[in-house]
Amino acid sequence: SGRKSTLSGASDGGYQLPVPYVQSVEHAQTSNLPDPYDATPIERGIGVYYTDLNVGGIDFAIVEDRKFKTGPANIIPKMGPRPDHINDPKYDPKTVDLPEAKLLGDRQLKFLNDWSNDWDGVTMKSVLTQSIFAGGAHIHKGKRLLADLDSNGWPQTGRNRALEEIRRGYAFMIGGDQHLATVFHHGVDAHDDAGFSFCVPSIVNYYPRAWHPLEAGPNPKTNALEHTGEFFDGFKNRVTNYAYANPGDQNPAYPKWENDKQKWGAKAAGHGIVRFNKKTRKITMECWPRGVDVTKADAKMYPGWPVTIDQEQNYGRKAVEWLPELKIEGMENAVVEVIDEATGESVYSLRIKGSSFRPKVFKKGSYKIIIGDQKERQKILVKVKSEANASSSVTIKL
Repeated sequence: SGRKSTLSGASDGGYQLPVPYVQSVEHAQTSNLPDPYDATPIERGIGVYYTDLNVGGIDFAIVEDRKFKTGPANIIPKMGPRPDHINDPKYDPKTVDLPEAKLLGDRQLKFLNDWSNDWDGVTMKSVLTQSIFAGGAHIHKGKRLLADLDSNGWPQTGRNRALEEIRRGYAFMIGGDQHLATVFHHGVDAHDDAGFSFCVPSIVNYYPRAWHPLEAGPNPKTNALEHTGEFFDGFKNRVTNYAYANPGDQNPAYPKWENDKQKWGAKAAGHGIVRFNKKTRKITMECWPRGVDVTKADAKMYPGWPVTIDQEQNYGRKAVEWLPELKIEGMENAVVEVIDEATGESVYSLRIKGSSFRPKVFKKGSYKIIIGDQKERQKILVKVKSEANASSSVTIKL
């Protein structure tokens, strides 16, 4: 909301500084972006900037995951040193998932729904957020924290709604603000049934955090790090950790500060790079310690990186049934959209790789499939029945 905040840290969901200052900062930082999806101002005339930006066929949705978020101070009893920090050992995560609490808000969920199904000139999709959709750290400034209401792990229902919209377009997520580099595969109803996020490290880190669960998680992902695998964050959200860069001095690759005994890696500062390969549909995440000369042949990333995934892993939900394999003639890399005929809702859409694709579905039923290019040739199949096995096929001529 755009209301005035009266609490330290703006934990009531408002703005502490005057409206003209807020407007000036947003203009300075976002006026280079395309027009907002819906430019209607919020309270007190404060504008919005959520939009999408297509760069070379990679379509980035830019969302404001702070502006519409409910402040915890007025609805959550204080259970820690700050209104947004929970350290009470009796804390029950279910009690803070309140129906009135918002994360992205209805306006941005509608935007993501529309954006996920728009593939005009788009090969792959990514969402840029200020924070990832999880509580991605256990240690804050050297102290263990049960749950961080300032993270996008809360409110849980809002977090799950956001992930559900984002995965419709097989979108990869890039975020910051955790002050801790991580790679997570997010889950809603099961581990890994949504998309991947990469939280890049701070280039200068004044608020060190660390990923340090008390117990090991199932299905570890790398031998380079001790605490990867399947976990629940402080809100009981499902997350699978693939990599993290904790503060510390354990990596001999970290160069030393000049005229200082402290090393670059002491607070896990650095930068991240994401490489989208439109031909292979691979997404590679790199995480570099600050001060490393990346042009040198022996330059080393943080342990556990690089991490590479396939585009289709960003909707990791397991199939309940299948639709016939689509064998497409006359067009490579067509857009395929699957629509549930019982609800009229788009299940997902994707620019496929190549000329064949077998759509998965998540319940038995009848589906409409739209195949082709959204501005040129299309073929629509209706009343397509799902099947338990993946055996049948249909040839589509475009």
